[in-house]
Amino acid sequence: MAASPAKIFEALGDPIRRYILELVAAGEQPAGAVVAAVQQYTSISQPGVSQHLKVLRDAELVSVRAEGTRRLYALDPAGVDAARAWLTALTEPLHQFTQPLDALATEIARGKRSRRTTASPGAEAQRNAVTPDERTAG
Repeated sequence: MAASPAKIFEALGDPIRRYILELVAAGEQPAGAVVAAVQQYTSISQPGVSQHLKVLRDAELVSVRAEGTRRLYALDPAGVDAARAWLTALTEPLHQFTQPLDALATEIARGKRSRRTTASPGAEAQRNAVTPDERTAG
């Protein structure tokens, strides 16, 4: 399931959640370390931090994996990519056409190359012929 830009940016609207993202962006973090770091940043309970982690998971900005009884949180590249794609569409409205335009340029180049190779010998000879002015100029 693709991450929803609405959910992503709603999740990013909270400074505590942005701080949690900064923590997990540095590398996978156990839930206890995230709670301890957030509690140093602001006074919040462990259930409060857990709720913020749930919102980030639902927005697909963080992923969680179990290792025994520990839960390890990491930045989820899918959510970050979805946010980046949405922002790119705003800042570069023609971005979606980049690949089709590249393909068109390739086809145009092929067409020109094809016309050069299939040109009649007479036309090729005429292009390569030396004009009287060129003979006297040298």
